[in-house]
Formats: sequence, structure tokens, C-alpha cells
Amino acid sequence: MSTHSSATGSLVIHSARIVDGGAITEDAWVRIEEGTVAARGTGSDWTSADAVVDATSVAGAGALLTPGFVDIHGHGGAGASFDDGVDAIRIGRDLHRAHGTTRAVVSLVTASVDSLARNVALIADLTETDADILGSHLEGPFLDPGHHGAHEPSLLRHPVAADVARLLDAGRGTVRQVTIAPELPGGLDAIRQIVAAGSAASVGHTDADAATAVAAFEAGASILTHAFNAMPGIHHRAPGPVLAAAADHRVVLEAIADDVHLDPHVVKLVFDAAPGRVALVTDAMAAAGSADGHYDLGAVSVTVKNGVARADDTGSIAGSTLTQDVALQRAVAAGVTLEEAVRALTETPARAIGRGAVLGGLRPGMLGDVVLLDAELRVARVWSGPRLA
Repeated sequence: MSTHSSATGSLVIHSARIVDGGAITEDAWVRIEEGTVAARGTGSDWTSADAVVDATSVAGAGALLTPGFVDIHGHGGAGASFDDGVDAIRIGRDLHRAHGTTRAVVSLVTASVDSLARNVALIADLTETDADILGSHLEGPFLDPGHHGAHEPSLLRHPVAADVARLLDAGRGTVRQVTIAPELPGGLDAIRQIVAAGSAASVGHTDADAATAVAAFEAGASILTHAFNAMPGIHHRAPGPVLAAAADHRVVLEAIADDVHLDPHVVKLVFDAAPGRVALVTDAMAAAGSADGHYDLGAVSVTVKNGVARADDTGSIAGSTLTQDVALQRAVAAGVTLEEAVRALTETPARAIGRGAVLGGLRPGMLGDVVLLDAELRVARVWSGPRLA
């Protein structure tokens, strides 16, 4: 497995099955110039470039070429937590990039407003230097204490307008997503405030019923944080936030396809209920790509056993050890088509955070983020384009 920057010169990758935009193109090629997709086609009508890669020679027969994966919800990897500063973020991102995730939103768990403001500002700085960092996701502190999951309950708080503004301002326009329980006092006003600032408001860690979720989506919330987890489930007389989200064509549903957070049948159900609106996220914590053992997830102590992370005090699932290539494999094994599973790793998450014009596709003019996979959906090589303008 190797990663390459394609931000300079020209590159042609040929003899691959391109999976992009909900379709598969056989015997296809793509040309990247200075890190941007310049052209694509089929057969042998490509012209030479500074670097030419025969996909089958690298990944074998049936080699697949997809846009780079976009993870809008992840907390760490390779033993490093994204809450622990620049070096930790880069260590975790290196691990996930090797598994196909060329761009990521850095998710932060609940902490004090002071601490979150510092980290959001630090991530804003990183977006200026590190091409793969898209900004931050505040998964807390505006969460329901009854659905706190692996978040420290004592640090949860209601979304007071001044706190919301402070966190958004600290990000200087780079806070991409804020998870919020809309039923909290001030919740709907906070959603409007978040959306007005250009961020996506996401319903999650919530006790909301369907009507409250609908009100949140009407107020502008456009994502459901890890569907089914840390929220009421579906009951035949109480449909809850998942069905409310699935019924609203403006809403993207995050799904963690690790066979722990969601049964494979439920993964398939989410894709069937919300076609074209599922974002496969990792929710990965530090243990992704690392060993079982004890870890800290923000203020919560976590034990990872057999790759499953649980909070020591409550036993709640505490993030995952998932990478996006494995999410792809698990989704396809659950019965999701390859085209739709790839869409959920690329086009849909990019669109959910307002970056669909340049990320998540292999059309001319888009950034040259490309993943080469073998026929078993294992990553063979990754190329990354330049920083977003």
C-alpha cells in the first residue's frame, strides 16, 4: 500500500473499472494535471503523462478506481486522538489516508468550551497547511445527557447562543459540522445559528422524537449523526429521528458500517430508506489501526477488546476502530451495491459539508483524489490532490 501526492505534473491511471457518480465504467482511464482531474475516458485513447499507471499491474484483474474517500466523522487512529493536537491529528490522518480517506473532517468529543475553542482554532490553522484537513466537527457539548454515549456527562451543556458563537468564531469558517440534540433548551435557535454561519447542523446524541427531528430539519439541520446510535430507535408507533431523516430529502444520514454499531441488515435498511443520502463514516477513535487496550477518548476512559471500543464506566460503544475501506467492504457484504457504497464514501459526505463541487467525484475540474482498489476492495494505492482553495 502506498500513497502519493499528485499535486504536481501529470498522471494517467488506465485499465481500471471507474466507480463514480453511482455508475461503473469498464476499461476506463483518468488524467490528472497539477492535482486536478483533467480528463477521463475509456480504452486506450489516453495520451502519455509524466507518470502512467496501469491499474491492473498494481491492483490485479478487476482493479477499481474511485474518488478519494471523505470521512466527515472520525476522532483518531494509529494510537492518536484528534483531541490531542497537531501531531496527533497528523498521525491519525496518515493511518486513514493509507486506507483511502484522502480528506477528513476532524471530529472533537465533548470538552469545555475553552478547550474546544482552542482545538477548533488549531484545526482552522491546519486547513491552511494540510491539504487533507477539511475543518472540524463538534460532536458536543450540546448533547442529551441521557444519550451521552462516550461523552463525559459533566461537560455537556445547553446551546447558549454566546457559546455557539464562540466556537463557530474560533473556527474562522472551518467548523463544518456541529452535532446537537435539538430538544435541548435553545436547540432549534442554535441550529439556525449554526446554519447561518455556514456550518452543517447535525441531529445526534438526542432523545428527539420524530416531530422534534422534523422541526430540527425545518430549522436547517441537514445531517443525522451516526444513525440509530445515541438516539431513539424505530418503533411502529414512534418512528423517531431515523425515519424523520430518511423521509427528508435534504438530510444525509451517517452510518457506521463496522458490524458493531449497526447490524448488516440495518446498514442495508439505511441505504434502502435514504438512497443517495448515506455517508459512511468511521467514527474511528485512537485504536483504529492500533492494538487492543486502554485509551482516552476526550475525558472518557475506554477499553478496546477484539477491536470493539467501550467506555469503562458505562459499557457504551465508544467510537470505532473502523477505516473507510473496511466500511466499503462491510457495506457491500451487507448487500449494498458497489456503486452506492462508493457514493456513500465520496460524493455524499462531500456534499453534506458543502464541498460537493470539488470533492467526491472524478469529473474534470475536481480535485485529483483517487483510490485504487483490488477486486477484493482492498486499497492498493492512493493519490491526493492539492488543498482546497
